[in-house]
Amino acid sequence: MKIAMIASEASPFAKTGGLADVLGALSVALERLGHEVLLIIPAYHSVLQGEFAGRETTLKFAVPVSHRQEPAAVLQSTAGKAVTVYFVRADRYFDREFLYGTPAGDYPDNAERFVFFSRAALEILRTFPVDIVHAHDWQAALTVVFLKTQPARYPETAAAKTVFTIHNLGFQGRFWQGDWHLLNLDYGYFTPQFLEFYANINFLKGALLFADRLTTVSPSYAKEIMTPAQSFGLDGVLRQRAGDLVGILNGVDYSQWNPWTDPFISHHYGEHSLINKRGCKESLRGNLDLPEQPGTPIIAMISRLTGQKGFDLVESIFDRLMERPVQFVLLGSGERRFEEFFRAAAARYSGRVAVRIGFDEPLAHQIEAGADLFLMPSLYEPCGLNQMYSLKYGTIPIVHGVGGLRDTIQDYDSARDTGTGFVFDDYEPQALLDAIDRGLTAYNDKNAWTGLRRRAMAMDFSWERSAHAYSNLYQQLLH
Repeated sequence: MKIAMIASEASPFAKTGGLADVLGALSVALERLGHEVLLIIPAYHSVLQGEFAGRETTLKFAVPVSHRQEPAAVLQSTAGKAVTVYFVRADRYFDREFLYGTPAGDYPDNAERFVFFSRAALEILRTFPVDIVHAHDWQAALTVVFLKTQPARYPETAAAKTVFTIHNLGFQGRFWQGDWHLLNLDYGYFTPQFLEFYANINFLKGALLFADRLTTVSPSYAKEIMTPAQSFGLDGVLRQRAGDLVGILNGVDYSQWNPWTDPFISHHYGEHSLINKRGCKESLRGNLDLPEQPGTPIIAMISRLTGQKGFDLVESIFDRLMERPVQFVLLGSGERRFEEFFRAAAARYSGRVAVRIGFDEPLAHQIEAGADLFLMPSLYEPCGLNQMYSLKYGTIPIVHGVGGLRDTIQDYDSARDTGTGFVFDDYEPQALLDAIDRGLTAYNDKNAWTGLRRRAMAMDFSWERSAHAYSNLYQQLLH
């Protein structure tokens, strides 16, 4: 099959989070199954200035944005062995320091930027028609809407089947109704039956209504987003499309995340050479200026610092957590209140708490290898990747039982000696602290801890399994 992946970011070219990792890895995994894959993303500053700089093509065109025709050029590169990557170049929209906004807030012209990107992606597909158009998240949602509502504009690819993936329903691309002119759509589509949502335009809602199939990134999240608690107002639309919605768990790129081969860690190890993990723990302490404390577990977090990720719970239990014999490591950035809280905690508990605000890819790998327990108490989590990385590194996850966390972590049962981590169900501080205490109890039982780590490291969440599920979905659409 010929498949077009359309998204606002993809590793290694441009990345703010897990969406980029998914696009980079899934495209290559589908290509390995024998499909012809095109990947279309914007030509951001990181693309133009990075070592991935695409080569220029002869493809140039203009797309309608409001009453104007906005010009675009196309750059080309490759991912994997044969995934063709097309970058939509329009420097006025994309040659900026950040992808979606500055630390002060979103870019005010994001509606226009991603109307333009969606139109431009479809222009590329007029030259390179495909069987499947697979759009991801709100930034690419309008590709589906434009293709389905204006097929005469895109005759070469109008027959393609469409798939839309929700990576995080909390981000929907909601813009004020005064932006409607940008879309060049009949005003009849600005109604509650279509793209109107509480007097705003909702890009993601449009794709939910018009795509042939909908997917999201874990089976549990597919159920959760049909409930008012997790739908951000779209549960009615999703229940209407329930027969066309499937949850396919994201995978892990084990060529990047594997303690046997990881170039960023000091000692390589596997499930039967766990003694080498101690060397990674010593190196991590050295890197973060934490003193050697034999027998003391390191609890780690690598995350965006937002309420969604459970930091309100962590904040509320932190002093009680530090009454336990533990060291705590955090890598991430996000909301100012959480950044300030953890900076203050590092100063208050000097020698026991290490905090690095920002993102550091080598350090992320070193934390996964050097820590003993990994905390992911997310309020909601469509899939999550770090808990799967942690399993591979024998760093036992402690998670809130939602979404992909529930689908990937089996709760530890000491009586039966089963499980791969510690799961708590009630989203409240004491439940999190109780789960941490269960983890610390297991840590202090050497035989139980070794068995737990080995089971965790034996889990397989490779992209091959996920790619087969997507491939089957595409084939169902075409037959």
